[in-house]
Amino acid sequence: MAFISNIGIAFQDVADQYEKRIALFYPASGERVTYGELNLLADRIAGILWAKHLRPSQVAAIFHDKSPAAFATMLACLRLGIVYTNLDPQSPWERLRKVLGTCRPSLIINAFPEMPFAIELEAGGFRETLHLREMSELPADEPLPDYRAVSGGAPAYIMFTSGSTGVPKGAVMSHVNLLWFIAWAKERFVITPDDVLTNVNPIFFDNSVFDFYSAIFSGATLVPFSAEQVREPRQLIRYVADAGCTIWFSVPSLLVYLLATRALAAADLSAIRKIVFGGEGFPKPKLRQLYDMFSTGAELENVYGPTECTCICSAHTISAVDFEDMQSLAPLGLLAQNFDFEILPLDDTDPNFGELFLRGPQVGLGYYNDPDRTAKVFVQNPHHTFYADVGYRTGDLVRRDAYGRLHFKGRVDFQIKHMGYRIELEEIEAALNTFPAIKECAVIYQELGAGLGQILAFVAVGSPVTTEALLRQIAAIVPSYMVPRRVIVMDSLPKSANGKTDRSSLQALCLSN
Repeated sequence: MAFISNIGIAFQDVADQYEKRIALFYPASGERVTYGELNLLADRIAGILWAKHLRPSQVAAIFHDKSPAAFATMLACLRLGIVYTNLDPQSPWERLRKVLGTCRPSLIINAFPEMPFAIELEAGGFRETLHLREMSELPADEPLPDYRAVSGGAPAYIMFTSGSTGVPKGAVMSHVNLLWFIAWAKERFVITPDDVLTNVNPIFFDNSVFDFYSAIFSGATLVPFSAEQVREPRQLIRYVADAGCTIWFSVPSLLVYLLATRALAAADLSAIRKIVFGGEGFPKPKLRQLYDMFSTGAELENVYGPTECTCICSAHTISAVDFEDMQSLAPLGLLAQNFDFEILPLDDTDPNFGELFLRGPQVGLGYYNDPDRTAKVFVQNPHHTFYADVGYRTGDLVRRDAYGRLHFKGRVDFQIKHMGYRIELEEIEAALNTFPAIKECAVIYQELGAGLGQILAFVAVGSPVTTEALLRQIAAIVPSYMVPRRVIVMDSLPKSANGKTDRSSLQALCLSN
């Protein structure tokens, strides 16, 4: 760590050491890209960006297709000290407009020139656009600056997440944040050059930080999958098996979907040694099903971490003990050694329950061009003012158990007051998830005005069940004041671009009705 000050140096070390090894493998086409080839491509694209007058700290927005050139563009930006942000080409134009207005890119690099948003880009005044597929034809003969001059504290990338105000927040991570994360991930998951990691996560979603940086900075092989391939469960699992993938990482929703379609049982995944999941809670009955299927040959790892703290900050290896209580979520586990933490109690009655406050070298730089929201959650250590010691208020409610492990208990903003009671909506979801008929569920609170509101449960079921039966069952688990007013059965719950349940769509559905 002391000898590596930025990501450009880190990748050059890896590329020199593993020049002939495979960095990227695409099982559908059979294409393989070595570290040496990826390094040369990154250098060429860096030359193009420099010739286009991009300079350190300027922003490049990438509409990424997971091609070798797209990954090389990320590396090129990092080498030059340019800040990249990967954006979702499927986002509505209104959201993209807000994102672009926030990050104000000096250049847009687009792998999807045929999509409608590409026309909107020019109409919206974003004319500095390069088509990724045409980059090989552009001149790149200007001498490049010394990438060793890029400061470790410089911004590396911006990852946009939803904002409660309707304007997305751009969390900024530095080179040093990434170096600490890479070092921890390699050690915690014992990632070696012999590993093959999946990349099923969208590249604009925080989970992809683990995929890309853990693989490419370990000399391992990354196997990227397109959104279309991820939507075809049996084909996806066949490709994972054919590629010999050893480490899987996704949101639990995708694993639940693969279990429901029985795709996981239809292929030989004996090479898999780690199944990592995070980003949302994993319903215990579904997790038990996955555990029973893989526990003899692979470890299941529940990971947790805010986008603002470089992807992951804790991990817990699932064991049989975790299924003694089928109503709670699996523990978040122990925090990585890169973090210190504090529990900010909601009151004076329980010091082991409250909002999680994180400090350490993976805590990001704040929200891009958003000082007000940055100041609210990136705050100085409350115990001293002697030097800068900024931590992050996660908004996540946790409980610390007798072993020091943290357990997720909801969000500060998912906590409601109903009929005078303080309620965590996730507790109701956990109770619903104990029913075998329920494939997925989400509970929301609908404000009715005059201080009144109602709890609503949305469920997708795998076998016939009446809402009356579900309400009777839930009433046997939670107090009467936590029983949903209504249960709405859907074919499937709406998902956001990153695969999580889209609660804002459910709220909008309530308003429309």
